[in-house]
Amino acid sequence: MRAVLDELTERLADNYPYFHPLYAGQMLKPPHPIARAAYALAMWINPNNHALDGGRASSRLEVEAVREIAAMFGWTEHLGHLTSGGTFANLEALWVAGRLVPGKKIVASENAHYTHQRIGSVLGLAFENIAADTRGRMDLSSLETALQSGEVGTVVVTLGTTSAGAVDPLDKILDLRQRHRFRIHVDAAYGGYFKLVSDLGPDAARAYARIDEADSIVVDPHKHGLQPYGCGCILFNDPSVGRFYKHDSPYTYFTSNELHLGEISLECSRAGATATALWATQKLLPLTPDGEFAQGLSCGRMAALRVYNKIRQDKRFFPGPEPELDILVWAVKACTLEESSRLATAVFDLAAKQDLHLALAQVPVNFFGPETWPGAPADGRVTCLRSVLMKPEHLNWVDAIWEKLSHAVSKAIEPETL
Repeated sequence: MRAVLDELTERLADNYPYFHPLYAGQMLKPPHPIARAAYALAMWINPNNHALDGGRASSRLEVEAVREIAAMFGWTEHLGHLTSGGTFANLEALWVAGRLVPGKKIVASENAHYTHQRIGSVLGLAFENIAADTRGRMDLSSLETALQSGEVGTVVVTLGTTSAGAVDPLDKILDLRQRHRFRIHVDAAYGGYFKLVSDLGPDAARAYARIDEADSIVVDPHKHGLQPYGCGCILFNDPSVGRFYKHDSPYTYFTSNELHLGEISLECSRAGATATALWATQKLLPLTPDGEFAQGLSCGRMAALRVYNKIRQDKRFFPGPEPELDILVWAVKACTLEESSRLATAVFDLAAKQDLHLALAQVPVNFFGPETWPGAPADGRVTCLRSVLMKPEHLNWVDAIWEKLSHAVSKAIEPETL
């Protein structure tokens, strides 16, 4: 065992330093130490939260932890449980939607996560992309045009797109629901916890203020919730949708008459250690508005805004939309899309050599305005730099991040001078 673990330790060294503030690329945030400890403690028992027989204590911990997440969104009555991640949580939401409004179409912003279109294909549900505005949010006029057909049964509203952290205008989409009948599913896998933050911009604040009016919500504790992978959560505001999960089994668990989690989940075996870790974390860091946990989210958002302001004032860059959460995108200044994309890739590589790890993303040209690349196709895309500043520590590392980024872009643009 020692030899195997020694070899494994060496193999695991082949990773990016996800824990470090200079890792500012993808949505990777280290689990809280109490989550790691609680998960490891539960693994000595190895509970299965499919039923009370397999995870008696951890099933109750899951119910309590999920209740706290529902309360964060303003729900006192709900049906919900943990999942392996946002993909499966969204699948359950759209599966229920398909049962409630059969034959109707699902629509989502063109900047929503690609999983929704794939889920539609898996479930045999028609799907349509809705155009986005220049800030990456669902375009309301395009949505209303689609709604006028009468064929839309569910609108997926994204609070925190994975590309740029854009927040769809949920408040205005709810107003549209008064004129057109449809379900609203909120995909807040990335941005759900920002409900606790009070210093959002006015548009995002209005969207989060009405999240309790949605029909279903997905949030991923393994993103901002300080949990290890995989931990997603699906919530329905109408507990009666549990009837769609009803099943019979010749070996159903007879030791309790209580409703067990396997009866309200499409997944069967689910790690009870996941619930244990989440419960412990929320016990230590309660989901209270502007509390200690929420302050960590505010730090990440403030870091993103500070980096954005530096980019906006630097003539070597084209800034993307102002961050609504803690994700930002920006392009390297160049005369053509092709040259800008090439330079972004060069900066990405040069920054990594300085231990600053960013990300690359292909985003719509309209993020940067029609005058940025004259003659570029309106529906074109450009490879740009993207950063996710989701660690509270990022706020204290803004200057270090900027220094390394500035050096990388100088070297990419003027290699002969360095």
